[in-house]
Amino acid sequence: MRYISTRGDARPRSFSDCLLAGLAEDGGLYMPESWPHFPATEWRALRGLPYPELAARVIAPFAAGSLDLPTLERLCHEAYAGFDHAAIAPLVEIENGLFALELFHGPTLAFKDMAMQLLGRLFDHVLTERDETVTIVGATSGDTGSAAIEAFRGSARVSVVILHPQGRTSEVQRRQMTTVRDANIHNIALDGTFDDCQDMVKAMFADLPFRDEVRLSAVNSINWARIAAQIPYYVRAALAFGAPENPVSFAVPTGNFGNVLAAWAASRMGLPVRRLCIGSNRNDILTRFLSSNDMSIRGVEPSLSPSMDIQVSSNFERLLFELLGRDSAACAATMTAFRKTGHMAIPPAAWEKACETFAGLRLDDDETLAEMQRLFRESRYLADPHSAIGLAAGRAGRETGVPMAAAATAHPAKFPDAVREATGMSPALPPRLSDLFTREERYVTLPNDLHAVQSDIRAFLAAR
Repeated sequence: MRYISTRGDARPRSFSDCLLAGLAEDGGLYMPESWPHFPATEWRALRGLPYPELAARVIAPFAAGSLDLPTLERLCHEAYAGFDHAAIAPLVEIENGLFALELFHGPTLAFKDMAMQLLGRLFDHVLTERDETVTIVGATSGDTGSAAIEAFRGSARVSVVILHPQGRTSEVQRRQMTTVRDANIHNIALDGTFDDCQDMVKAMFADLPFRDEVRLSAVNSINWARIAAQIPYYVRAALAFGAPENPVSFAVPTGNFGNVLAAWAASRMGLPVRRLCIGSNRNDILTRFLSSNDMSIRGVEPSLSPSMDIQVSSNFERLLFELLGRDSAACAATMTAFRKTGHMAIPPAAWEKACETFAGLRLDDDETLAEMQRLFRESRYLADPHSAIGLAAGRAGRETGVPMAAAATAHPAKFPDAVREATGMSPALPPRLSDLFTREERYVTLPNDLHAVQSDIRAFLAAR
């Protein structure tokens, strides 16, 4: 399997090369050169497998030529051994036809663990084979950072620098990042929004001398391996509902578009996915696109669901590439214009094609609290704000006779204030995190300035 850039001006790479590179050198995102397709017999053969074995078999075509199946199976078993639920990603029935696909049973209580725990093993495996080291620089709106830190802490071959928007994550999210004391971990609180953090990371990748100097890599969902590692839980859920004979729909609370893109990728592999419903908060650029082809940037507004406080959804570029018939020149021109003007001009035919599969729903903070309250009152289900938005999108997009699985992306204890306001309940952290609020924090606060951030990263690496 080879990978090509959405912008067409980077050389094709193998899975391992793509893993370590993260972002393509032309600023684009890597995509598989062709989509693997599973026939019905192959889907059926996955039924009943333990999650690590199913995950390895689903990911195997994407890693072909870089990792063999036994290696993938070993890495997957290691990645999911520490999860708190034996099913790894259990389905919980909320009401008739609507299910929560719980993705928060990993070490940092968020869906990012589903991919990041595997990425940590993949990086160590490939870097050990090559006898190399890298510096991972990532932006987080709350959950990616802690998941990356947990996956790579203590690694001798990977240094990790995470940028989070100062004051725009929950306290639990921040402390899960800033209380980790391993020498290879460094946290930066940036004076700005998540989009500013994401733009900062992209600017560092675009600075080729700096990129080479620190051997820059990425584990944000711009890294294709993150997407590949998220496909299996959609496959597992679909099989539970009778795929490949019966269709299934998914709903996903979405900020950077990576999680829902993994469900869409599963459909490209032949899984019978009927609808993909996107849940947005007041930062509703994706919902506006689906309702009226309005992909225009507005100011990022803080909300009760901070992991979705995003206006530039990086992974949308991957879908755009496909909607434009894999025309990399058109994709590059569209993305360049988008960043210059703040508006993405998507041809009507491409928009209509997206709307055949995708639908959107927006909830503001009051509506989110009301949905959390309703879920607890009617189903005794305690949902964090993100999961509540996903479940609301699933309910709105449900079709008779087609099961709807909504991604529950974070443990309610990660957002205790919102859960308490909505339900009166105070969700407890798991025992292993019970002392989180007494741990010493360690991070630096920096202005939204590329030179200042690069200088700080150089100093961190020099001190290691």
